[in-house]
Amino acid sequence: MKSAILLSVVLAQMIVAPAMANDARFLASLSKLDPYTRLEQICDLYAMNRIDRDSNPFHPDRAKADVISHPRHVKNTIIGTGGAFRSGGKWYQFSFECKGSPDAMSVVSFTYKIGNVIPEAKWASYGLWR
Repeated sequence: MKSAILLSVVLAQMIVAPAMANDARFLASLSKLDPYTRLEQICDLYAMNRIDRDSNPFHPDRAKADVISHPRHVKNTIIGTGGAFRSGGKWYQFSFECKGSPDAMSVVSFTYKIGNVIPEAKWASYGLWR
């Protein structure tokens, strides 16, 4: 069990670390946010990287945890059914569970399910853009 947890942590850090290493300002900015907001930001970044890396046709350039509905925060975990990511000029709904480290600076575990494309007619009402 400990091995599985350690592997999850290492994999999570391998995915998020390169993106953050490219911009030290990003880490500095994250550390200034409250833990609630910080966890949402790090989970958004992780979602983009994870969806891009997994075997599917999507390559997100933006993800948001709270587009269609606000996620639930339970300690250092966010559970959402109303997230969205943009890929190829279209927005797609996704649900997810993202567990962060105690300091909310990295992702410990992440699961997701991609939903339907969000019709462009609804973008404005959800605060989405082209």
